[in-house]
Amino acid sequence: MPTRWLLLIVGVALTRAGELQDVKEAQLRYKGAQVLRVEAVKNNVQKDVIKKMQDEQVVDIWQIPAVEGGTQVDIMVPAVSLKQVKATLKNVSATFKVMIQDVGAAIRNQNPVLKEGNNKRMARKGHRMTFQNYHRVSDIHGYLEYLARTFPDLVSVQTIGSSVEGRPLKLIKITGSNADPKPAFYIDGGIHAREWISPTSVTYIIQELVENRDKYKFMDAIDFYIVPVVNPDGYEYTHNGVRLWRKKNTCAGTDLDKNFGYKWDGAGSSHDPCQETYAFRNFVSSLGVSVRAYVTFHSYGQYILYPWGYDKKVPPDYDLDRIGKKAANKMREVAGASYTVGNSASLLYAASGGADDLAKGGSRIKYTYTIQLRDRGQYGFLLPASSIVPTGKEAFAAIQTISEEIAADG
Repeated sequence: MPTRWLLLIVGVALTRAGELQDVKEAQLRYKGAQVLRVEAVKNNVQKDVIKKMQDEQVVDIWQIPAVEGGTQVDIMVPAVSLKQVKATLKNVSATFKVMIQDVGAAIRNQNPVLKEGNNKRMARKGHRMTFQNYHRVSDIHGYLEYLARTFPDLVSVQTIGSSVEGRPLKLIKITGSNADPKPAFYIDGGIHAREWISPTSVTYIIQELVENRDKYKFMDAIDFYIVPVVNPDGYEYTHNGVRLWRKKNTCAGTDLDKNFGYKWDGAGSSHDPCQETYAFRNFVSSLGVSVRAYVTFHSYGQYILYPWGYDKKVPPDYDLDRIGKKAANKMREVAGASYTVGNSASLLYAASGGADDLAKGGSRIKYTYTIQLRDRGQYGFLLPASSIVPTGKEAFAAIQTISEEIAADG
């Protein structure tokens, strides 16, 4: 056997062994783990204790939402460390409450298995996509291809790049029927692997824009370019046992959301750009000045955020706040959840190299938002499948609001 093939086989075996070890460690880490909300973290002693536990991988910080008079921090704590962590927090007078009693149980309950009869119904439909549970990348991409076959005059699908592991980065174009040129609206989801509600909500938006397009007057005036799963490697990894993996499965665990180049290498950025980053930048650049809006969907916290992420300053474009608040009102009307609107760095934390900052600062896109979807911590990243439809409705309401502004601009 040639040496190169032997090395390849050994490499694959080692990779699979490593993945199995990751799954075993994750399952041990999730079983009996709790998510604690540490409330009103005000002083440096408390902040330093939490950061030290994070650096030592004793806890996993889930969310750092800003609140009046202090900062809440949501942390996941493995069962083996619960006693130690709670004692440490009490020692520095940090108050906390349990948000998720058992992370392992929440993972098991999040995504119900579809009933057997659904397979026959899916076969008749021509795709497997439902909004009753969270789907794998193959189902999402299969739905895009189904729409392209069924609505060939309106929909096309292209591959704009590939992940490190060779999975395609699929983009769907949904074209307006007005004569060219038309303004473009770019939307994406699934940058962070564990945020399952993001690609699902983006796919819900696609469904509305294509299968229910006659309900919306703005559809004829805009071309939509949408990537529902920017990080297919990481997303698949979270479906294979390591449910709460945040970043990519490969490329040194890179956080894709902090590698988009604008004001890069500042607060919160990583140092390892990967294929998905370049695919996004190159594609958006190829569309030129026609791109009028960019929205990237994440979770959780219920925020509508606008630049800058790297600084508490805001761009000289006050429409961002006005339209963000208009979108929040529409989202509350359609499904009942309240979204907080504001500057990313002020509401959450400073983070450079974000896709939204690149879109606003590098590509000069007028309407640029990061939308953090449901919820506010009851389930966190483990939002149950029963919340898919209402969250999808909220996500679409935001897109509808921004689209109507674009259409009105002419």
